[in-house]
Amino acid sequence: MMRILIFWLLFPLVLPQALYVRRTATRFSPAQGPSEGTTGSGSPVRLLAVGDSIVAGVGAPTLTEALVGQTALALTFAKECSVQWKAMGVSGHDAQDLLDSTLPKLSGEAYDYIIVSVGVNDITGLTSLRKWRENLADIIERLLAHSPGAVIAFAGMPPMHGFPLLPQPLRAVFGMRAKVFDVVTRQALAGHPNAVHVPVDFDPDPAKFSADGYHPSAASYTEFGRHMAEGLGAAKYQNNALTELRSIES
Repeated sequence: MMRILIFWLLFPLVLPQALYVRRTATRFSPAQGPSEGTTGSGSPVRLLAVGDSIVAGVGAPTLTEALVGQTALALTFAKECSVQWKAMGVSGHDAQDLLDSTLPKLSGEAYDYIIVSVGVNDITGLTSLRKWRENLADIIERLLAHSPGAVIAFAGMPPMHGFPLLPQPLRAVFGMRAKVFDVVTRQALAGHPNAVHVPVDFDPDPAKFSADGYHPSAASYTEFGRHMAEGLGAAKYQNNALTELRSIES
């Protein structure tokens, strides 16, 4: 892809900026509170969130106010059910870390819904597109091996071209790479009826970020959780429709 070629041509020029940001950036702690909980009432469903600092809730006071808690809340209203949720997120983790460190810890009862946030650290850590694609396939395979009937929503790449923390031209260069990773993610998920790509597409207004200029604010997590719940619902509908079609054809 032309954007990848341009990225590698420009990266040596922005490398000093990248190293400076890495050295001086404020590191926020993960969200506080228990890593699992229940919201709503009625017939229960189980929700798992795995991934990076977004799943760890960096930028939100508690996990209830972060992505997993807000997705659970949105599912509660949409499905009129109770949601038993669990978050397994680690700041700094990329897709390989998810495969090596988080997914081997999965145990117990299967989940109905799974949300995945990973990729930004692959972008900044210079993971190749080939490796990114392979890791996505492995993540889906491992999650479905544990929870065969689960619906999985992958968060798309965020608009890194608008991250307040990143100075120009570093911001534009990583933004370009993020868009390529997002396209590859869409392509990788296209053949999986149980998985859906949920775009993280918003106007990167600095007010929508936490004070570190890199992670969502608590208010943005609310919107993010609503979009993830909608993505899970869409994937569930598509999966049911495909199952019905196959039944008719057979």
